[in-house]
Amino acid sequence: MTDDITIRAARPDDAEALLRIYAPYVTDTAITFEYEVPSVEEFRGRIEKTLRRYPYLVAEEHGRIIGYAYAGAFHSRAAYDWACELSIYVAADARRRGLGSRFYALLEEILAAQGLLNLNACIAVPLSDDDPYLTRASVAFHERRGYRTVGEFTRCGYKFRRWYNMVWMEKLLGSHLTDQPPVLPFDAVRARFGL
Repeated sequence: MTDDITIRAARPDDAEALLRIYAPYVTDTAITFEYEVPSVEEFRGRIEKTLRRYPYLVAEEHGRIIGYAYAGAFHSRAAYDWACELSIYVAADARRRGLGSRFYALLEEILAAQGLLNLNACIAVPLSDDDPYLTRASVAFHERRGYRTVGEFTRCGYKFRRWYNMVWMEKLLGSHLTDQPPVLPFDAVRARFGL
């Protein structure tokens, strides 16, 4: 990882640059189960919605966005407020440089400051080792970060005329209390992290 990379909070006007990173994941991989690349307007709306409550981070190198990561609701019902799902996407030419670990380390610090306890990752996995659209690399990445597998759904995703399993992985950040304090919105803690 070079010192030329900075991480900052995403802005809605980053949508076009982030979509350029995301589009190949939609069209060429089974990492996401979306079939169609969303419009810039839809993507901008996703950023705005996420930032109302959760961190949405982008990495820049020499002024160019090379990756992004964010947290989102694990489920919309109130009892799930202390759990979230993480996602990360890195430009093809910026992979294998430690950016994923750097994103996750910062996300975990921010989410802990907000009061979130359960970090979840929903990961598509191939049924064979020779799948041209997907590997098990994300599972290995999460294992290295201290996540453990808590469940696997069988052939629940269908893309490129192939079936995929879905693995749920989880990492716990803090204590689960009888009188659990409410989760703070991202805006309440972001200045603490210079974002």
